[in-house]
Amino acid sequence: MNILVLGSGGREHALAWAIKQNPKCDRLIVAPGNAGIAAIAECAAIDPCDAQAVLDLCQEQAIDFVVIGPEAPLAAGVADALRAAGLLTFGPSAEAAKLEASKAFTKAVCDACNAPTAAYARFDNADAARAYVEAQGAPIVIKADGLAAGKGVIVAMTLQEALDGITEIFGGAFGEAGAEVVIEEFMEGEEASLFILSDGENIAVVGGAQDHKRVGDGDTGPNTGGMGAYSPAPVLTQAVEDLAITQIVKPTVAEMARRGTPFQGVLYAGLMIKDGQPRLVEYNVRFGDPECQVLMMRLGAQALDLLLACAEGRLDQVQPQWADDHALTVVLAANGYPGSYTKGTEIRGLDALPSTSSETVFHAGTTAKDGAILATGGRVLNVTARGATLQEARDRAYALVDQIDWPEGFCRKDIGWRAL
Repeated sequence: MNILVLGSGGREHALAWAIKQNPKCDRLIVAPGNAGIAAIAECAAIDPCDAQAVLDLCQEQAIDFVVIGPEAPLAAGVADALRAAGLLTFGPSAEAAKLEASKAFTKAVCDACNAPTAAYARFDNADAARAYVEAQGAPIVIKADGLAAGKGVIVAMTLQEALDGITEIFGGAFGEAGAEVVIEEFMEGEEASLFILSDGENIAVVGGAQDHKRVGDGDTGPNTGGMGAYSPAPVLTQAVEDLAITQIVKPTVAEMARRGTPFQGVLYAGLMIKDGQPRLVEYNVRFGDPECQVLMMRLGAQALDLLLACAEGRLDQVQPQWADDHALTVVLAANGYPGSYTKGTEIRGLDALPSTSSETVFHAGTTAKDGAILATGGRVLNVTARGATLQEARDRAYALVDQIDWPEGFCRKDIGWRAL
């Protein structure tokens, strides 16, 4: 079959890498893609949020199945347009994608189905938000309500940080995403990610992972889109997973169906776990980035079978098959990220690195020019490896990192520290 993947990041490179291994895939196009993706698939230079451009591409290239990678096209209703045109599509409708596109919407769903989450309040003006924070005290969490590319969350450990965060969000730092804020209690515990496929009725657990959000070693510095991840996550025991499914995920899927907006796609539940009890931090409606990279590394070719079963409404007929192994990815980012950084610097040494089922480099923010690979984003490469143990996967990944020649980039040196 002819398959189209929408997106241009490390997540989409990982999805394309796994899909390409499946014999059902005859032809693979990624739009718009990146320099790494171009080595394994055709790239099409269109805006993935432009539904008409996507539909035109599907018609021109006789596409049979579309996999939507990032959240922005989902929130823009691209999945709705594709389904209306009769195209088999993986990804939720715009209405169902509100589980990520609006923090307040998710909180309302949790209230309706009694899913355990942080206590919260929502505000559309700064003065009321400041008064609430001053009454509650710190630590406290300030979130831009809408999509902010993983950066609209401020975990304020002091009252001043909270007040500054409110000023920043209402001051336009995150654009339209900051028209409202959701202010939440600070939840203590260990954070982990649980990924579930839902076809609107049935669910299948795709796996767990743990991300490293803060930019610096030892979880210091500002939040980022993610500086590394590993799978499985030891904190996500079977008992914790069962509780999360029973108390959070299944009630959410049922509530979305009850509202007439069934959820079809991947539901990524960010969980805070304390004393064996999970609470929902937030939902995302697409695979995490960089969590997708470690999940795809462990799933391989079967990923396509699972995505197809989800899109076709037959998740009750499939079950992910996991190897008894571990995967870990290290993000190489441009110096200065998540603040301002220089674009267009050259990355050397990638040609000499292996690309196998146990070691590979997924590209996130790269382009090819005159035979060179240039960095174009904040998070640029995802150096990923598998191993029989997490330590082995970690050692392999960092051995690859050491072979990359990019003075203008940096990475955290402690990915996996919580588990190790």
